[in-house]
Amino acid sequence: MHFLPMANSEVGMSNDAAGASGGSYQVFLSFRGSDTRYGFTDFLYHDLVDAGVHVFKEDDELRIDKAIGENLLHAINNSILYIPIFSRTYVSSRQCLRDLALIVDNVSKSKDKKSILPIFLDVEPEDVKLRTPLYSNAFEKHKEDFPKEVEAWRKALAEVGEIKGWNVKKDQSQVAIVKLVVEKVLEKLEIKRKSMTEHLVGLDDQVKHLTKLLDVDHCDVRLIGIYGKGGIGKTTLAKVIFNKLSSHFEKCCSFLEHVRESWLTKEGMVQLQRKLLFDIVGFGSTEHLLDSEQVMRRIGDTLSTKKVLVVLDDVDKKEHINKLIGGYSLHLGSRIIITTRNKIVLNVERPKDEILHYEMLKMDDVLALRLFCQHAFGGEFPSGIYHELSSKIVSIMEGLPLAIEVIGSLLNGKDKAFWKEMLVRLKEVPEEDIMEMLMISYDNLDRHQQHIFLDVACFLFNENKTDAIYMWADCRFYPIRGLKVLTDRCLIKILGNDKIWMHDQLIDMGRHIIHQESPFNLEKCSRLWIAQEALEIIRTKKRKDKVQALKIFKCGDSIEITNEEFERLQKLRFLQLHRGTFVGDFSKCHSNLRWFSWHSPRDFRANNMYLDHLVVCKFDTIDFNNDSKAWDLIKKTPLDTSNFESKSDKTENKGKAPAWRMSKESCTNEVEQVSDQLRRL
Repeated sequence: MHFLPMANSEVGMSNDAAGASGGSYQVFLSFRGSDTRYGFTDFLYHDLVDAGVHVFKEDDELRIDKAIGENLLHAINNSILYIPIFSRTYVSSRQCLRDLALIVDNVSKSKDKKSILPIFLDVEPEDVKLRTPLYSNAFEKHKEDFPKEVEAWRKALAEVGEIKGWNVKKDQSQVAIVKLVVEKVLEKLEIKRKSMTEHLVGLDDQVKHLTKLLDVDHCDVRLIGIYGKGGIGKTTLAKVIFNKLSSHFEKCCSFLEHVRESWLTKEGMVQLQRKLLFDIVGFGSTEHLLDSEQVMRRIGDTLSTKKVLVVLDDVDKKEHINKLIGGYSLHLGSRIIITTRNKIVLNVERPKDEILHYEMLKMDDVLALRLFCQHAFGGEFPSGIYHELSSKIVSIMEGLPLAIEVIGSLLNGKDKAFWKEMLVRLKEVPEEDIMEMLMISYDNLDRHQQHIFLDVACFLFNENKTDAIYMWADCRFYPIRGLKVLTDRCLIKILGNDKIWMHDQLIDMGRHIIHQESPFNLEKCSRLWIAQEALEIIRTKKRKDKVQALKIFKCGDSIEITNEEFERLQKLRFLQLHRGTFVGDFSKCHSNLRWFSWHSPRDFRANNMYLDHLVVCKFDTIDFNNDSKAWDLIKKTPLDTSNFESKSDKTENKGKAPAWRMSKESCTNEVEQVSDQLRRL
């Protein structure tokens, strides 16, 4: 195993050290130490730092020089956001008032490039504007000692008091407010972050170790490969590190998830390359770059000229690394993180930079039991028989967080008999066979929930949950309850952007289940996601009564689906098609299609094609003209097309169709309920 030498100091420097070295900051905290140093300010500071934000925090009462020194002036002048925390004695501090006046002056000269985010901690904006005795009495005492400065201080207080911020009362949860402030800061700074859904138990030491190994304060190039078993927490660790370090790279950051899955098709590979290029370039379109080689050349040019942070998650072939970061020289300061189950793939020959190996450590028994209890008991440690059963169950799962979460969630609220039966079943699982452990949770789903799980595993991970709900509701899969159960059992997670997320180990399990439906006869598989297999099924001249969903993403020649081929897919309810088209007369075709995604479509050459049951339709890069057959198809489907423009409506801006959803009565009510009931998922 190869390791970089340990850094001499923590990545997060002290304020004095950073200031002395000319470090820059993103956020400046102005606060009265005696009021908030060990409370609100401390919570906010550490949460911002944990989110990867550079924060300047210097206690007004701990300054050796009561005037504004060089380091402090540098911090104020070079920060982007300013957070004054107005507490009850804030205005008594001349240091705080001097800081505030400088902050207001900086913001006024920034041409809207800087902002103030005030926090009113047990005070009101009216107090800050000196309209009540709380601040005005204390302010009056400064007039005699600092007559030349008080007017600037008064104006600064009045101006900031008018800015909308956060009012924090004594009896209010400060944790909730801190979270809101951090979210607003990240939004303002446009820091790229990965959504975190997991309980971060037992990662602290590994996060600190990796942060030191990557040491972003050094200007060399570092590549680290995190390897370990599936479900051990590699992706979670990579996300934490990405979030912690991304602010050091001026938005030149990219987190590529599900690399192994995307590589199943050439189109998936090119999409990953385009995403990487877009992320690190930061602007413009990559669609004009038609093939992988063109995209790779642009990636190489960018990697050699920009300091980047890139994560390649779930890599299982050397080709994945070569086709994404290649053998190009990386710009000084760049950091590359790779996660893999297979240590061998990290032995890629590179001209200058070796990929260093980091073995993901399994969770120890104490932390594993703690994580299990969070899911099985809501955080409480059990006593008696349940403690004994918990310890035995956790010991079987070999410190694998995914299995611990899934099994713990399944046991939540179950009686003693169910727990004992679970222990017996887990003992029958071959050692370290995580998929067999996870199958236990799948087997305890009802058939509608299993349909939803398999749809996500095969097609809908990283899709918007509301779009999926429309389809599932129309198929009578009862998605409100289904998504709630799947989320409660940690089989899926809903991210902050409403996208559905699934662990790659669970994706593998779902696809294994589909293959087991008919290992030697694809026509009897319900879902096909590999383009070659899906095309093979379409071309055969038999009815396919088992096929429910197809994904056909294929580079190169476009695909033509005839009316005869479509007619043989009677049960098809989901279709994702890339660069294909339909040809023939579809007047005799009965369609059960509920979801239709059509990416980069060619000219539409079908006649009399009516998709009567369609509820989700996503068309990409197509122009709709009044006389086009595609527009005729859309007008005759039960979709709301009021947001579309045709050629006659606006010649210079032809209608583009990103996505529509049906407004059919049969599922409107259910979807409206979903919006409320899934808000907390």
